[in-house]
Amino acid sequence: MVQNRNKLIGLFIGNLANSVLHSILEKAVNNEELSKRYSKELLTSLHLAQKYREKINPANASLNVKDVKYIKDKVIRKVKSEIHQRTEKGYSNLDVKLVGPLVEKALKETKITE
Repeated sequence: MVQNRNKLIGLFIGNLANSVLHSILEKAVNNEELSKRYSKELLTSLHLAQKYREKINPANASLNVKDVKYIKDKVIRKVKSEIHQRTEKGYSNLDVKLVGPLVEKALKETKITE
């Protein structure tokens, strides 16, 4: 069961990071059509992350401190890495300062932290 749990946590981290990234992209773009696409991807990723969260025990309570720290650090690193890559590709107005607060908000929404 530990292998399944680790896999679920990995999938959860990936979807949560994607959701946070698209939230930042949505705020950075001026084009209304692109903003709608980023918003749709944000919601899709967040919904998937919530489904994976439901499968990680304990489902109705926050996880232990070690798991929370691991998940939070991983998500922040993934998002910052992707922002750096997109900045190199020519994206502009990507605010790295938003990563921390958005990750905290997403972790609370998915009941990882209280």
